[in-house]
Amino acid sequence: MPVSIQFRQALGKLVLPALILVACGVILLGKADRPLIEKLRMQTADLLAPAYGLVAWPQAKLRWLSGNLQDIRNLEAENIRLRAENVSLRHWYDVAAALADENAALKSNLHWIPDNAPAFVTGRVVRDTSGLYARAVLLAINPDTAVRKGGIALDGSGLVGRVTEVGKRSVRVLLITDSSSRLPVTLESSHAAAIMAGDNTALPRIIFYPQDNVPIEGERVVTNGEIESLPAGLPVGHVHYLRPGQPVVVPAAALDHIDILRIFDYEDSVSPPDAPGRVPLPNVGRTMSLPSQFQSHPDQGLHG
Repeated sequence: MPVSIQFRQALGKLVLPALILVACGVILLGKADRPLIEKLRMQTADLLAPAYGLVAWPQAKLRWLSGNLQDIRNLEAENIRLRAENVSLRHWYDVAAALADENAALKSNLHWIPDNAPAFVTGRVVRDTSGLYARAVLLAINPDTAVRKGGIALDGSGLVGRVTEVGKRSVRVLLITDSSSRLPVTLESSHAAAIMAGDNTALPRIIFYPQDNVPIEGERVVTNGEIESLPAGLPVGHVHYLRPGQPVVVPAAALDHIDILRIFDYEDSVSPPDAPGRVPLPNVGRTMSLPSQFQSHPDQGLHG
C-alpha cells in the first residue's frame, strides 16, 4: 500500500516522542514496582543462561588454544624462569614449614579456637552484564544450589563482589568496582580504617581515611569485618596513588576477565550473643538468704 510523503514525514516526527514516552514509562514502572522488575529480569536471565554458556564455551576453548600456542613459542625462556623460581620456592617452602610448626605450637599453647569453615559453591561466569552505569556479572548455578543475597564472591586471588539478585539458574554478582559498592576496609601497614568506594572504573577509590594516617603506596587492603556477612581479612588489593592525595585500590582479583567464581556464605559463620556483657542471674525472683552465721534465732537474744 503506497504511503504519501506527508504521512511518512509525520510518522518520522512521531517516532522520537513515542520512544521517549516508552522510556519514561519503563523508568516509572521500575521505580513503582522494583521487585517486579527484578523478578522479570532474573527470569529472563534464567532463560538465557544456558545460551550464554553455549556461547562462552567456544570462546574459552579459543582462549585456551591461543594460550597454548603462546606458551610453545616461549617455552625455552619459560623453562629458565621456572628453574630459578623453583629454587626460590624450595627456600620459601622451608621457611613456611618452620612458621607453620611454630604457629601450630603457639595455637596449642593458647588453646586457640578455630573459625568455622564457611559453606561455598563454585560456578562459571556466563555473561558480563557490565554497562555504562553498572559493573556486574552473571553466574550460572544449578536449580538446587543454595545461594542467597549477600553472598561473597571470590576468585583465586581476592574479593570480587557480592550477590545482589538470585534466580533459579543464575545469580547476579555486583563487582567491587560498581558505583554503588561501598566496603569498609583495613590498610594493613598503616593500620588505618577506610571505605573503598567503586566509581565504575577499574580502580576503586579510598575515602574517609584518617588524615593523620594516610594510606601507604603498595600496602595491602583487606576487609575489616564491620559487616556481619563480610568477615575480616579477605584480600581486596593494594594501594596505589594516581596522583598526590588520590589513593585508589588495585584489585587483587582479575576483574577484567572473570571465569570461575566461588560464592561463600558467611551469614552463619559467627553468631553474636543476644546480650553481650550480661551475666544471667539464676536466683532472680527468689528471696535472698543469708549465711547461717548471720541468721537470727528466736531463742537467742540480741547479744547471743
